[in-house]
Amino acid sequence: MSAQIAISAIIPAYNEKESIAEVITEAQKFVDEVIVVDDGSTDGTGVIARGLGAWVVTNEHRKGYAGAIKTGFEKARGDILVTLDADGENHPGDIPRLLKPILEGKADLVLGRRGRIPRSSERFINWLTNFKLKLADSGTGFRALKRELALKLDLKGKCTCGIFVLEANHYGARIAEEPIALQPILKRRKRAWSHFWQIFYVLRWLVKPPTTGDGLN
Repeated sequence: MSAQIAISAIIPAYNEKESIAEVITEAQKFVDEVIVVDDGSTDGTGVIARGLGAWVVTNEHRKGYAGAIKTGFEKARGDILVTLDADGENHPGDIPRLLKPILEGKADLVLGRRGRIPRSSERFINWLTNFKLKLADSGTGFRALKRELALKLDLKGKCTCGIFVLEANHYGARIAEEPIALQPILKRRKRAWSHFWQIFYVLRWLVKPPTTGDGLN
């Protein structure tokens, strides 16, 4: 990586021992540090990650996905932070694609745009988000953003769907999207019942006025 720009990868993980090793070893090819936020795993996920040289931050009590992401933001030392899933669905080889618009000074946040949003509830949240921001995939978990922006985000919600981009927009962030490829995973996708409550967090951000003086420089 560049001597001037440091890159941190943040991987929130809960019981991902089957996939975490490959995600870490692939991500290490493109970043300066890998932080695994072990959100109360009981299957040895953290032990595996630590053995591969990742910086493991352990939450004794589960904070959920958004809480784990925020913990990673607080610990990361990089100038640009990348978030990706621990289940192997995101291919770390796409990290340079997400970094490019930021390194070129064209964006503050870059979203990894999936070809299809898998859950209907997530598609509905994306539809809501588009009343303020025209984005194809506002709920992706694969992102790159400037550390300055990351530290401003509260991420108070049941997950990050919708609120991540709306909050970033509130602070004046320039948001771009880059296409990514998804890899098949063995883990069965659960119903995201939390998306029902997430809608109310999204609606709050939709009606919130723009910031006045606390945005990005």
